[in-house]
Amino acid sequence: MSNSHKLKIINDPIYGFIPVHNELIFQVIEHPFVQRLRHISQMGLSYLVYPGAHHTRFHHALGAMFLMQRAVSVLRQKRVAISSDEEEALYLAILLHDIGHGPFSHGLEGIIVPGMSHEGLSLSIMDRLNDEFKGALNLAIEIFTGRYPKQFLKQLVSGQLDMDRLDFLRRDSFYTGVAEGSISAQRLIAMLHVVNDCLVVEEKGIHSVENFLVARRLMYWQVYLHKASLCAEHVLMKIIARARELSQKGMSIGIHGPLNYFLARKSDEGLSAEDLDYFLKLDDIDVLAALKLWVDHDDFVLSQLSKTIIKRRLFKIKIKEIPFSADKLQEKRQKFAQKHNLSLHEASYFVFTGSISNLAYNRSRENIQLLRKDGSLIDVAQASDQLHIKALSEKVVKYFQCYPKTLE
Repeated sequence: MSNSHKLKIINDPIYGFIPVHNELIFQVIEHPFVQRLRHISQMGLSYLVYPGAHHTRFHHALGAMFLMQRAVSVLRQKRVAISSDEEEALYLAILLHDIGHGPFSHGLEGIIVPGMSHEGLSLSIMDRLNDEFKGALNLAIEIFTGRYPKQFLKQLVSGQLDMDRLDFLRRDSFYTGVAEGSISAQRLIAMLHVVNDCLVVEEKGIHSVENFLVARRLMYWQVYLHKASLCAEHVLMKIIARARELSQKGMSIGIHGPLNYFLARKSDEGLSAEDLDYFLKLDDIDVLAALKLWVDHDDFVLSQLSKTIIKRRLFKIKIKEIPFSADKLQEKRQKFAQKHNLSLHEASYFVFTGSISNLAYNRSRENIQLLRKDGSLIDVAQASDQLHIKALSEKVVKYFQCYPKTLE
């Protein structure tokens, strides 16, 4: 990994100083595509519930890169071979792993650009950057896509114990003030090792792994799937859907620029170079500016839904373990439609249902293996004496229903 003569240091509230002593990485951080992440909320609309949750994808990208620096250092001390080129590629891959997120991150994923995940968009943007940097990101893209022969490098970027998860749990816990999500990321990293090209954890780190899995489960229920922010994000999806519906009917929605481009765009087949250009100009600011404008729109649906977010008039939400009655849902829609002289279709924007799931430990995707002193491996769920760790590998599904509080 080639170093520049000048060391750059970024001050992070969680880890302290994050060093950047590689010129290519510094240039990538300074690139407008990465700087755009300063305007993409890490946790969608969670700040409506947790006022401190205003951190961004830019914060997270830098934090994940710092943890990757620690992981490389630890593994090298244990004589795991990581070349200078692989080291640089790991930093680039983790730095750019979320670059494809759009406004409000997961809150509008697949909504503004239908059919496109942030992973797919990230790869498209990495390819664009790679062209600009004349192939310097080739190895990072191979690791990111899993095409590189050393699979443990991919696991560091995207796996059960990747640097992405370790940072966002610690960071989101810090900014929300939810102590249950606080994990010792650097303790976990200190226990990492590689066996048969697979990332494993030394057996003495079992309690850190247990804490990580429990923290992940609690953060999903208490923060990421908190019922108020969950409902707010679904209302935001409804707003974008209504704006798209009006726009494609030829009605004016009063906005210009990248958001208007995607709302007026009829095709959802692939992503053209022009589409990507517009996406890279899109961030939270575009959506918030539109919502503030739509508060006074002539369309009742668009106006009232926008007020829900801008003025924090959140809907009532109920959650239970079985699906809600379709008949009762229809009754609520009819009642709301009659009250406001709306069609049932328009009322469906205000009264809706859906489901959520929580799976802290996905054993079908990839196991977390513990390395015993005798060199053998064992799955953490088998090694743990905590019965709830086994339970964390079972998916829990719940159902929700949202509607305006005036319907109660």
